[in-house]
Amino acid sequence: MQEKGSISIHTENIFPVIKKFLYSDNEIFLRELVSNAVDASQKIKRLSSLGQFQGELGDLTVDVKFDEQAKTITISDRGIGMTADEIKKYINQIAFSGATEFMEKFKEANDANEIIGRFGLGFYSAFMVADRVEIESLSYQDGAVAAHWSCDGSTSYEISEGSRTERGTDVILHVNEESTEFLNKARLSEILNKYARFLPVPVRFGTKTESQPDGEDEEGKPKYKSVEVDNIINNTTPAWTKAPSELKDEDYLAFYRELYPYSMDEPLFWIHLNVDYPFNLTGILYFPKVKNEMDIQRNKIQLYSRQVFITDEVKDIVPEFLMLLQGVIDSPDIPLNVSRSFLQADSNVKKINSYITKKVADKLNEIFKADRKNFEEKWNDISLFIKYGMLSDDKFAEKANDFCLLTNTENESFTLKEYYEKVKDIQVDKDGNIVYLYTNDASQQDGFITSVKAKGYDVLVLDGPLDTHFAGYLEQKGGEKVQAKRVDADVVDKLIQKEEKQTLALSEEESKKATEIFEKAISRADMKVEVDALHADDLPVSVTIDEFMRRMKDMAKTGGGMGFYGTLPDNYKVTVNGNHPLVKRILDSTEEEGAKLAKQAFDLALLSRGLLKGADLTSFVKRSVEMI
Repeated sequence: MQEKGSISIHTENIFPVIKKFLYSDNEIFLRELVSNAVDASQKIKRLSSLGQFQGELGDLTVDVKFDEQAKTITISDRGIGMTADEIKKYINQIAFSGATEFMEKFKEANDANEIIGRFGLGFYSAFMVADRVEIESLSYQDGAVAAHWSCDGSTSYEISEGSRTERGTDVILHVNEESTEFLNKARLSEILNKYARFLPVPVRFGTKTESQPDGEDEEGKPKYKSVEVDNIINNTTPAWTKAPSELKDEDYLAFYRELYPYSMDEPLFWIHLNVDYPFNLTGILYFPKVKNEMDIQRNKIQLYSRQVFITDEVKDIVPEFLMLLQGVIDSPDIPLNVSRSFLQADSNVKKINSYITKKVADKLNEIFKADRKNFEEKWNDISLFIKYGMLSDDKFAEKANDFCLLTNTENESFTLKEYYEKVKDIQVDKDGNIVYLYTNDASQQDGFITSVKAKGYDVLVLDGPLDTHFAGYLEQKGGEKVQAKRVDADVVDKLIQKEEKQTLALSEEESKKATEIFEKAISRADMKVEVDALHADDLPVSVTIDEFMRRMKDMAKTGGGMGFYGTLPDNYKVTVNGNHPLVKRILDSTEEEGAKLAKQAFDLALLSRGLLKGADLTSFVKRSVEMI
């Protein structure tokens, strides 16, 4: 048997296009060829289980070998194999059934993955790195004759009787000059560990040296010997392929360490996904300890299709807020070769996205109800992730309202409903608004917090990177007529205005004079001075920034779509307490002494807010020493 032929494509030579266009992604050739070998191995197991193959299965391990001298890479399996006719059908015809369309479409494609799977070119990805590819195959069928196929990257091929004596297939790549990087043990190991580490059939890549017990020495101490053993690069039964009932906590933790060997922390908890209708999805998602930074790049969620690694760019499959999680999701309903445009349009992907959101919310609610104390202890580690979800996904927010916690400066925790009930009768202003007071820096704003607590009010701690946005969420969803104000947004009597007001001890003329003295002493355009009637025990001068403006500017910094506000200068309000003895003293002093005292009181207010810096701070210290 010997035959020469031409691959039936009615267009120019396709191989240079494959090589040129897919060059940057050329490592995926190994994923495609090893996946094909694994598929062939699984098919013979399936035929055996159905009674359609009576022979011995034997060792189904897939072998990957390379020969630096011969410049070859060989992928071997003991799967179903192919006859000459099957090679002609599957390799020459079906693989190129979409070739004409490929030639028309490849310029529009965004990445190599989009092209390879979509046009059935998985096998032909071999020509990205090889200038000649051979197939040696022997079918499992009784009386089958071994077949040999060879192609040099043109549309011509040769097929003849092969030399293989065992069932299965060898794919031999004659590596081209531009791709000799792949004739390297470390490089091939890297690719196999990336794409094949959880394939369901063992994949062997040479051997490795292991240390094994070898009796005892004369002193009775254990001896060891070095032994060469098969280097099996994959775990064929990773945790996510097993039923949750088969696994213990230590199994989940061991798998986490297998996924992320360099992680310093263990996960807080995890969710095992297992659904087969209306789509197939398995996986394990881990909740890591999330620091107060939006670091979602370090350890990503990995996407697999039938245990073949596809990508860790899962943005369109997993809701954005869940990108803070780690772990694995596996769905055969997501093709091995995917493009972003496919993911965005696919109905299964949208269903998977919704399912994962619901599953995560249900798991968090379950943990909260089962052990609230444990949940509260972990709140700092998961609050960023939960708030991100509530701000970005309405369906998640609906469920999260039941387990999202608010923590106050006394380190007490409340659900949204509990906190509303706690403050609704106390922290209510003259217009019936319920005011949530919060701090984003308890140590820096201690003076304001102390003033607020003296009134019997409670103060929340909202100091995370998303909490400026979350304050707005509380106003919308926290309960009827809720307002959120930072403790340093105004003096305490203005934060929650009551019907009763303090009487100003100064006359209108004295009030005007005090305003002028402070304006002159401060002499800053960004500081607006006003004299107000506060309690005599309150501070003589307070520096505050309007809640709305400050919040808009904070949102602009965190990319909240408020860019215009980010360009505006900071403007502060200087509230002079007209009922404080110091103000009366300033009015009764000489012009020079009054100005000095006014400047000192203002600088103290700045100092309490961390706003006194540089030359102004130096001047303040010098002036303070002189006054002492």
